[in-house]
Amino acid sequence: MSIINDLLGNILRIMYDIVQNYGIAIILFTIFVKLLLLPLTIKQTKSTKAMQDIQPKLQEIQTKYKDKPEKQQQEIMKLYKEADINPMAGCLPLFIQMPILIGLFSVLREPWNYGIFESQAAYQAADTSFLFLSNLTEAGNFATIFTTGISVENLIMAILSGSSAYIMQMTMMSTDPKQQETMKTMTYVMTAMSFVWGYTFPAGLALYWVVSNIFSIAQYYLVVSPLKAKLDVGVEAVPSGKVNKTKK
Repeated sequence: MSIINDLLGNILRIMYDIVQNYGIAIILFTIFVKLLLLPLTIKQTKSTKAMQDIQPKLQEIQTKYKDKPEKQQQEIMKLYKEADINPMAGCLPLFIQMPILIGLFSVLREPWNYGIFESQAAYQAADTSFLFLSNLTEAGNFATIFTTGISVENLIMAILSGSSAYIMQMTMMSTDPKQQETMKTMTYVMTAMSFVWGYTFPAGLALYWVVSNIFSIAQYYLVVSPLKAKLDVGVEAVPSGKVNKTKK
């Protein structure tokens, strides 16, 4: 993880050197990461749509070979190959984003250890406040609420984090009734987790999470939704009974 942390720290330092504002540097870094993941998001959208298109055929295979698991698996893999689908493609953005989140937790908690600032003294001497946040390394602690009180700054970040996650999840809610109940549960879980993260994570990391959620909402309306509509038109143009191959 140290290699990832050092890389993230160097990228963030370059952005800080350019704008000379730590909060804006974190926002620019977030946009940079999201743009970097955009090709994978497009790939994920195409893969998810292709998986939806082959569901009838997939269910047919599962029913036909329910007593022959090995044959069933062979036929499913054959179907994936014919449709040019990688079933793991939908998880790629998540797999890549998690190490970034974990690395940023360390980088934004102690930015002087990862090259963003020369030393802790240099960090303390710099103006690292942003909007209503007095310090982007501070984090709230639920365990000390009754002794030290609620951190208003972290509480605001928790509300922004939870609400932006909720809106993002609702925006991307599937129209399939079979998936909606599962996705509703996931929405509530993600909202609750994001609220906790927003309060307990360093404020800079909470800022990253909020901006990332907002970017994802905009990305859905500007990129993902139009792409889905385009893919739907492509499916309608395919004669019935044939598998619509979605290029990656």
